[in-house]
Amino acid sequence: MRIYTHEDCLEHLVPEHHPERPARLAFLIEHLERTGFTKDYPLQVAPQIGKVLMGHAHDATLIHQLTERVPEAGLTPIDPDTWISPKSLIAARYAAGAVWQGVQDVMTGEATRVFCAVRPPGHHAESGSPMGFCLLNSIAIAAINALALPGVQRVAVLDFDVHHGNGTVEMCRKHPEILVCSSFQHPFYPGRYHDVVQSNIVNTPLDAGIAGDTFRRAIEASWWSAIESHQPDLILVSAGFDGHREDPVGNWNLEDDDYGWVTAEIVALAGQYSSGRVVSVLEGGYDLNALARSALVHLETLASA
Repeated sequence: MRIYTHEDCLEHLVPEHHPERPARLAFLIEHLERTGFTKDYPLQVAPQIGKVLMGHAHDATLIHQLTERVPEAGLTPIDPDTWISPKSLIAARYAAGAVWQGVQDVMTGEATRVFCAVRPPGHHAESGSPMGFCLLNSIAIAAINALALPGVQRVAVLDFDVHHGNGTVEMCRKHPEILVCSSFQHPFYPGRYHDVVQSNIVNTPLDAGIAGDTFRRAIEASWWSAIESHQPDLILVSAGFDGHREDPVGNWNLEDDDYGWVTAEIVALAGQYSSGRVVSVLEGGYDLNALARSALVHLETLASA
């Protein structure tokens, strides 16, 4: 088990009262240290993702747009939700680099499970458009580039954030070797690509107000058979914790142990199909305490299951 992060991920700045704030990651890291988790699993420094690897997944126009929009000081809006500051693109490249390093680690046997404690999140960013707090789609970059690695013929991306992983669906749908499963509150942001019907895309819309039992039944009914049919060599996880009942953004009522349950199920499937290999990356989760507790349950399950 390895945990990747980078201090520059705290340097992606946003306006005051923005939910996707640096304190999310700082509080999570402090919680992992306070509980002693990092004594057994010390934090590793993430590398930056290279431009060539970014270009295999994102349009050149997006990379150029982000580069040109980086301000010398202050904040620049990309859209009402998404902002860029002087070190935002650097932070996003470390976030994507963490996931890619995790993929390399599990495929070379350096580790079996990896968690990437990074920000900004990525799963809303589309091939040509940053959006929804996201600049680069870290998990889609990793999934697409992983197909070129020895031993990787099929990849599964599993996204349990309360928001739909529109960017991951948009970027991966043209790759039949990549299965994308996304559960999400519906109707809700972003309202894009949630109705895609393809054999490698499993969209699982769920009403506002659901609790863990409904979430678990939906995942069991829609995801597991698809994963069994796909038989991935590598499982990647978009780990969003904003479906928690304490979260101020989502409207689900999940508990800490629901995240432990879905993680244990994913690890069990990884044991069957991907030699245990799982790489997970932080996406949403905006109540600091709920995020820290849920992520710790996720990590403990990844490490012990």
